[in-house]
Amino acid sequence: MKVPVKVDGRELTLSNLDKVLYPEYGFTKAEVIDYYSRVAPVLLPHLQGRPLTVKRYPNGVDGAFFFEKNAPQHTPSWVRRVTLPVPGSTKNRETIEFAIVEDLATLAYYANLAALELHVPQWRVSKDGEALPPDLLVLDLDPGAPATIVDCCRVAVHIREVLAEDGLTATPKTSGNKGMQLYAPWDNRVEPSDYARSLAQRLEKEHPRQIVSVMTKKLRPGKVFIDWSQNNPAKTTVAPYSLRARPRPTVSTPLLWEEVEACESPDELVFTAADVLARVDDHGDLFAQA
Repeated sequence: MKVPVKVDGRELTLSNLDKVLYPEYGFTKAEVIDYYSRVAPVLLPHLQGRPLTVKRYPNGVDGAFFFEKNAPQHTPSWVRRVTLPVPGSTKNRETIEFAIVEDLATLAYYANLAALELHVPQWRVSKDGEALPPDLLVLDLDPGAPATIVDCCRVAVHIREVLAEDGLTATPKTSGNKGMQLYAPWDNRVEPSDYARSLAQRLEKEHPRQIVSVMTKKLRPGKVFIDWSQNNPAKTTVAPYSLRARPRPTVSTPLLWEEVEACESPDELVFTAADVLARVDDHGDLFAQA
């Protein structure tokens, strides 16, 4: 069934609204669209100007998915697009036409495509569509079992201290999966990947039982991998407030530092779409300073 709607004056056709995209939770496409529409006031500022990569799940989280960087051929004319070079593309493409999500109508359009996950780089484009220098530093904390997000929280506190020494303010969020990320506004004092790698290596030396700074899997059990490589301009990280394709509709959720410091169980930092909407009502945008 197709439903024509107007979103901020833009015409859209929504389809298959009763399709269940999260079978274990009974969460439908209509509820995905509703979540993204309601969280838009705090989500859109973090997508503004950032080329979008999505993970689409047309048959729900238990079905096949695909990454999509190119704006689909049927993308409405009113969706902002930028054409950017992609050196080293795995599909031998010299350029990609990315969408930029800057309004509620574009967000609803992608939600209707079952683009459950929204991923963006740590840089923006100018009004003319030129890539700008990175404005964010990100440190992605990935726990190697049996480590959990509880261990990530301990490591996050160490990272916060090092960043503060360098005049940087860290903002934490869950990944919506098993780990978390820390972000800080970046002033391009050096290449962000170089800075992040040095920080990870320093903390690995200071806390060798807790932290690893290389991706080698055999070194990671029971430790937290600080993935500094997410600062590579070609890479993206899940956006704050994005849904994740887990059995439940969990969300990459901005956190209070008090929650990070007090965390004793992984369940404490699992938030669904409904939880996040309630948190936004209570706290506003906890990611606003990032």
